[in-house]
Amino acid sequence: MPVINFSYEYFNQVLGQKITKEELIDMLPMIGSDIEHYDDEMIKVEFFPNRPDYYSVEGIVRTVKGFLGIEEGLPEYSMSKSGYKMMVDPELINIRPYTSCCIVEGISIDENSLKGLMDFQEDLHWVLGRDRKKVAIGIHNLDVVKPPFTYKAAKPDEYSFIALETTEKKNLNDILEHHKKGKKYAHLLDKFDKYPLIIDSDNNILSMPPIINGELTKLSEDTKNVLIDVTGTDERAVNFALNIIACSFAESGGNIKTMDIVYKDRTVETPNLTPKKMYVDLGNAQKILGVELTAPDVVDMLKRVRLGAESEADDKIAVTIPAYRIDILHEVDIIENIAIGYCIRKIQPELPEIATIAYPDTGKIFENRVRDIMIGMGFYEVMSLMLTSEDQHYTNMRLPEDEHVIVAQPISQDRTMIRKNLINGLMEFLEDNTHEELPQRIFEVGDVAYLDTNSETGTRIIKKLACLVTHSNANFTEIKSITDSFISNIGLKMKIESIDHPSFIKGRCAAIIGEYEDVDGNINVKKGSVEGFFGEIDPEVITNFDLEYPVIAFEVEFKG
Repeated sequence: MPVINFSYEYFNQVLGQKITKEELIDMLPMIGSDIEHYDDEMIKVEFFPNRPDYYSVEGIVRTVKGFLGIEEGLPEYSMSKSGYKMMVDPELINIRPYTSCCIVEGISIDENSLKGLMDFQEDLHWVLGRDRKKVAIGIHNLDVVKPPFTYKAAKPDEYSFIALETTEKKNLNDILEHHKKGKKYAHLLDKFDKYPLIIDSDNNILSMPPIINGELTKLSEDTKNVLIDVTGTDERAVNFALNIIACSFAESGGNIKTMDIVYKDRTVETPNLTPKKMYVDLGNAQKILGVELTAPDVVDMLKRVRLGAESEADDKIAVTIPAYRIDILHEVDIIENIAIGYCIRKIQPELPEIATIAYPDTGKIFENRVRDIMIGMGFYEVMSLMLTSEDQHYTNMRLPEDEHVIVAQPISQDRTMIRKNLINGLMEFLEDNTHEELPQRIFEVGDVAYLDTNSETGTRIIKKLACLVTHSNANFTEIKSITDSFISNIGLKMKIESIDHPSFIKGRCAAIIGEYEDVDGNINVKKGSVEGFFGEIDPEVITNFDLEYPVIAFEVEFKG
């Protein structure tokens, strides 16, 4: 999780008044931070990934002001039109299609705030951007460039510029091959014939997203006006990132000015800081928190954590959520904020009325046994998200799309459904770790979800195990041996038969059934079994995940 370092002096400077070290240390855990370390000058705090608005001192100060009663309720930021445009090249549609931009004028930068800004940017790259794959941010000195601006797809050998922290002009290919950031993030662009560039009306290059900014627009302590660009593959995440960073600038006195993003078929004004409105039921809040509350109490608590709130009835509160709060998706998220506003340490724990004796869950005992077997066979365990997307789950795996559980309000375009298999997530893991040495041997034990109209919830949760191996000589014989070894180690008898599976090479995939065998040699499936398949992943699937070496896999479902 991101760790934020700052001095008490800088915090008080942004706050506009002085609070003691002891007061700050006492308050920060109550807004959701974990204090890693502190001394007489500096403090190091950690925040969960669901609150990227806290990754800057300005974001933390915004909430602290509510706790101290300096400013309460929904923050209001004045915005005006800059009159500037960012023209978007249609050729970027399959490379990095989306951008959001704005101008912030009247900022003040010193050594502390400049370092904090760079750390803030990198934390957002990690949390929202999946290490720049989905979102990348550029912040530029506006006063050295000339609008209008163009976000274009450029041929690598036709453009050259001086990349940040260098002195020599190089073309785009040279930057990918020789610059430190170019080498680190080259995998994000190396499959394309053209690369994204942001240029001004004089053809000055501001940046090469998502790789590196130009030295020309480097920020310094003399910078007063900035252009913020956010580019990426997910428009919603791009907009969220701009909202967060623009509002952080506004907290320290900057004036936000919008820009027009001109696509081939539409024009969008960014940032859009229109708050969204949700409702919380007073009874639900009282039930979950175990605290007697009135509607005016809840309104005050929500304002304390910088949300807008007003009572529309005795039992219903309308809540206005600022554009930088990407974590509030459900009523229970609002109730969590009520708890924070009430002060979590004031909520008294209660012992249950019925005493119980704990014992290990039988399902977990079996899962741990499976894990021990896989680790004993030389595999590393990974845990991926249950949420994925139709593109990753079906298109990249060459599977026909069927009925699946869809997320009603997805936070991003790559988290729109609940997975039905584990191999997809493991392939994503390999894609994100191509820089690691081979062979790579990974496994996951996890849940998948299927639609089930006979279930009360409409879904059926199934436990599965999957493993992947990748290296230059990975083959069918190897994965058959691995599968057979696993089945034997859990005490089952394996039967196999040839099948065709869209994700695997034809003729190099087999279905498996692992069953218990009684003393007479008769198969007894009533005691439990596993079913699944193993084989060599199809080269097209491997290419879809930007992998270069053969991949072999097995996946089984536990029954009984």
